[in-house]
Amino acid sequence: MQALEKVQKRATKLITSLKHKSYEERLRILNLPTLKYRRIRGDMIEVFKIITGKYDYLISPHLPLSSSSVTRGNSFKIITCRCHYDLRKYSFRNRITNIWNSLPNDVVNASSLNVFKNRLDKIRLN
Repeated sequence: MQALEKVQKRATKLITSLKHKSYEERLRILNLPTLKYRRIRGDMIEVFKIITGKYDYLISPHLPLSSSSVTRGNSFKIITCRCHYDLRKYSFRNRITNIWNSLPNDVVNASSLNVFKNRLDKIRLN
């Protein structure tokens, strides 16, 4: 990830008027997200597709939802999994659970994928 971020840092420095600004300022001026955010955004889009049934349930990973109605956060809260080994600790499900559960209810209850993407991007801007 650091190697890819380095390429983006170098590319934004090619604009002469932004050459002496910090990396964060260059991204803000160019309205570009960091590569870390782009990865998280892609993961959240995949989770939305899995939960809303856009993929075949036999092929997609199983994401067990919390049945408790007295929870903070959204109505599609994923149950967290405790893992002892790094192999499972950094898997897709464990990587996305905390981020997905922290999303507001109006984002995860979006009527379509494009609405979800737009609402997710509005959270990033705020």
